[in-house]
Amino acid sequence: MHAIETDHLTRAFGDLRAVDDLSLQVDPGEIFGLVGPDGAGKTTTLRLLTALMEPTGGKARILGRDTVREAEAIKEEIGYMCQRFGLYPDLTVLENIHFYADIYGVARRGRNDRIEELLAFSNLTPFKKRQAGKLSGGMKQKLGLACALIHTPRVLFLDEPTNGVDPVSRRDFWRILYRLAKEGMTVFVSTAYLDEAERCTRVGFMHQGKLMAVDTPDGIRTLMEGALLEIASPQARRIAARIRDLPEALSVNLFGDRVHVSALKPETLADKIRSLPAEQGLEVGQIRTLEPSLEDVFVSVLQKTVS
Repeated sequence: MHAIETDHLTRAFGDLRAVDDLSLQVDPGEIFGLVGPDGAGKTTTLRLLTALMEPTGGKARILGRDTVREAEAIKEEIGYMCQRFGLYPDLTVLENIHFYADIYGVARRGRNDRIEELLAFSNLTPFKKRQAGKLSGGMKQKLGLACALIHTPRVLFLDEPTNGVDPVSRRDFWRILYRLAKEGMTVFVSTAYLDEAERCTRVGFMHQGKLMAVDTPDGIRTLMEGALLEIASPQARRIAARIRDLPEALSVNLFGDRVHVSALKPETLADKIRSLPAEQGLEVGQIRTLEPSLEDVFVSVLQKTVS
C-alpha cells in the first residue's frame, strides 16, 4: 500500500487550476520533495492531501483512506506543518507542545516521556521554558515540527518548512527529517529550494499546477539534454544575452558572474563562445563542463515546456 496516492487530482478556483491532473505515488519511509516556484500549486496540493480542502476532480488516498470520505480518520494519522505554523508566542516551548497534545487528544499517560523525547530530538531541551516568541527562526521551526509530531503520525506533511531559515538551522532540520524517515515515517515536503530537493528520496517538479517530472534526484538529471557548460565572466549578463542567439545553445541561465549553458555539441558551442570577445569586445573567462544541478534541470525542463 502506498503512503500517499493521487489519481488525476485537480483543484480549480474559477478558471484557475491550482492543481491540474496530479497523479503520483509515495511509498512508506520516503522523503518526497515537491519543488516549484511560488504559485506552482504546492500549498494547494498539501491542503488537498491533508484533507483540509476537497478536490474539484480526481481523488487522493493517504494510507489507503480517501481524503474526502475518510477525512477525520486521516487527520489522526498525519502531521501537518504549514508555512505559518500556529505557535503561541506568549506560551513557552513546553506549553505549546502540551497545547497541541491536547488538540490531538494525546493521553496524559506517557505524554511527558513523549515530550521529553521530542525536545531532545529537536535539541530544544535547554529552551523548554523559553517563550516561543523569543526563539530564533530555526528554533521556531523545530518547535513547530515537535508540535506536529506529538501524536506520532505515520505521514508528515511540511509546507516550505525552512523558508527564511538560516543555512545552519536548515541543515539541522533536515537531519531530523532523515531520522524520522529512517524510523519509517513518510515525509512529504514542499520547497522552493532546489538544493534541498537534492536531499529527498524522490523529487517532483511542479509548475502552474502541473507535475512536470518525478524521479530520484539522479534520475531527474537525465532529463537535461546535452552537456552543461559554465562560463565565468564579469560581463555575464551581456555574455548570456549573446549566447542566447547561438543555435547550439539549448538553454541559457545566469548565476551571478557565471552563465550555465546546455548544448548537444558543447565543444562546438565552447569554440563559438571563445570567439565572442573578438566580435563584441566581451571578456570570457574559464569555460568548463559541469554536472547539472536540479536547478539547472528544472529551468531546462521549464523552458522546454514553455517553448
